[in-house]
Amino acid sequence: MPALNALRTGAVLAALGVAFGAFGAHALKAQLTPDALTTFETGVRYQMYAALALLILGTQPTQTRAPWPLLAGAVIFSGSLYLLTLTGVKFLGAVTPIGGVLMIAAFVLAALDARK
Repeated sequence: MPALNALRTGAVLAALGVAFGAFGAHALKAQLTPDALTTFETGVRYQMYAALALLILGTQPTQTRAPWPLLAGAVIFSGSLYLLTLTGVKFLGAVTPIGGVLMIAAFVLAALDARK
């Protein structure tokens, strides 16, 4: 992903993270159990981590490998938590670690690319 696209993607992901956070805090607070709300907030938090990382990676031309797995990891990790809390479909909890592994791999790639 070119640097400019990583910046744009990070900015959009951050904007959505703020929107989802506000949605969880206001619209879902009365609808979800405290545990489910905590799970939703975990999705928002990790989405914001990925967004901030994409914004940083987008400023570094040598960072060519990390953005895609980071984005995919954020979508899978956070998205599965959002869907789990909103639908109650439990098997989505088994999908969440796939997103986490992708994000870990992305940060390892970022570290390797920083050595260039």
